[in-house]
Amino acid sequence: MDKLQAMQAFVTVIDCGSQTTAADKLGLSRPVISRLLAELEEWTGARLMHRTTRRLNLTAAGAEVLPLCRRMLDLADDMRAVVAAPESEPKGLLRITSSTSFGQSQLTQAVTEFVGRYSQVRIDMVLLDRTVNLVDEGLDLAIRITNDLDPNLIARRLTTCRSVVCASPAYLEEHSIPDSLEDLALHNCLTHTYHSSSLWHFTRKGVPHSVAVKGNLSTNDSITTLQAALCGAGIALLPTYLAAPLIKSGRLVPLLIRYQPMELSIHAVYTSRKHMSSALRALLDFLAERFAPEPVWDLA
Repeated sequence: MDKLQAMQAFVTVIDCGSQTTAADKLGLSRPVISRLLAELEEWTGARLMHRTTRRLNLTAAGAEVLPLCRRMLDLADDMRAVVAAPESEPKGLLRITSSTSFGQSQLTQAVTEFVGRYSQVRIDMVLLDRTVNLVDEGLDLAIRITNDLDPNLIARRLTTCRSVVCASPAYLEEHSIPDSLEDLALHNCLTHTYHSSSLWHFTRKGVPHSVAVKGNLSTNDSITTLQAALCGAGIALLPTYLAAPLIKSGRLVPLLIRYQPMELSIHAVYTSRKHMSSALRALLDFLAERFAPEPVWDLA
């Protein structure tokens, strides 16, 4: 049995949802797919899927084996990539996505530098404040800021996303300056719809703290929250990639600096290492070098 081929068949069947679709994608017949799955189950000594006429469901053993198969296939692709002859010049179209705030404040400049370096690469940027399925929407890469990344996704960590509690000087002139996390209950806090809007998380001297906040404005976009804070609407918890230049200019004032807001990781997520284009590989390397190990916006 070709174990790698059997693993590829297993992963593709799960991703496609059917043996027929997987067979078409891999250029194999359905009986061959069935045989590979049976051989993989015999080799692992466990039933990996429940097969019915309508759907395929992973067994408990299958759920454990699936990420291991993905890892083995990724390692095999990495081995092939090491010895493969690179194209002389990255080229082609890449469709990438990120949140609106990160896209406008950081990614656009990085992408502009990238296409300036590689003139035969074209970038189509799609800025969305929702999680997208890369395959369904025809995207090559997504920038995601989270500590709860799906382990089944293929991702490369780029750097750290820090946040800061801040408000405009005008707001602080009319209200007391919070000295502790508990003081936030006395203020109008501007929150994000999709990111624990009523609970802000911090650490101080290694000890975690969480505080419930409330306010009269919640949005699904950090840039809108930023604009509201600049207008004096309240106190905001903002990513430093947005807030840092405005704090430096004095338009926002950092608050509660004894407490460190929870840090998140910034990942580049893509669909597969197999047959990765030279353009995508070059972009991944470029973003990792440009943003890491310390975010450029925090160094400023």
